Amino acid sequence: MDNAVKVGFIGLGNMGHPMAKNLEKAGVDLYVYNRTLEKAKDFEEHSTVCEDISDLVKQTDIIFTMLTNDDAVHAVYENILRGTVEGKLFVDMSTISEEASTAIASTLLAKGGSFIDAPVAGSTLPAKEGTLIFMIGGTQEDKERINPYLSLMGKEVKDLGFNGAGIAAKLCINYYLSILYQGMAETVLLAEKLGISRTDMMDIINQSASGSGATKVKTKSIIEDSFPAAFSLDLMLKDVKLAIAAGADLPFTKVLKDTYQSAHDEGYGEQDVMSVLTYLKKKVNVN
Repeated sequence: MDNAVKVGFIGLGNMGHPMAKNLEKAGVDLYVYNRTLEKAKDFEEHSTVCEDISDLVKQTDIIFTMLTNDDAVHAVYENILRGTVEGKLFVDMSTISEEASTAIASTLLAKGGSFIDAPVAGSTLPAKEGTLIFMIGGTQEDKERINPYLSLMGKEVKDLGFNGAGIAAKLCINYYLSILYQGMAETVLLAEKLGISRTDMMDIINQSASGSGATKVKTKSIIEDSFPAAFSLDLMLKDVKLAIAAGADLPFTKVLKDTYQSAHDEGYGEQDVMSVLTYLKKKVNVN
């Protein structure tokens, strides 16, 4: 890692904040920006807090972005592209459409900048622990420039080749998770109907071949029937729609979209994705 390199980080939300903190803790010369400046307050002692995006880009060499959706990413990069991007490397870690990602990459390349799509597998706890998995697409030279920084935020970097490949893989893994979470919710509801407690059912799942990091991280909230957002239901709905837009037309597709959309319509959107369990329990009237 080159100590002379100045690194920017735009987007200090539930994921971005702990990721940027890991860079700061490692001693990276870090510049941060968030639309709500209050979220950047605890960076003031050891990093540089910028009040606008153009100022951050002007002062840095590598810029990471971690934003909510296509609209947020387009808004930030439209701002960025008003200034000089030549020689600068932009790394977008957001989960957005392939179309948006490749369009931004093309525009930056035309203006002398570089771009890597580097979405992550993992939610808020892996973000804090620095154990995310990065799925990256871009040139080999650019990947080598960012690998030292990705290693501070994650445990593995999966090189998938060209621009757009990283985001394609991310849409696939989140499509799988949408199936897993709904399947887990339905399994728990069936277990309860048959007289098996959530605690026992989740213990069986987690200690068998059906268990995974995803099942284990949701166990506490399922047992306690409490769903503060680590990864919101609305974000899962967004990702299911992105997968559909990218070409998903599979047996589960309509069921997933209908379930998460209906749960959103019933007011569960800002809760954790596992609140789909509460929605389904009301819908199917499990006693």
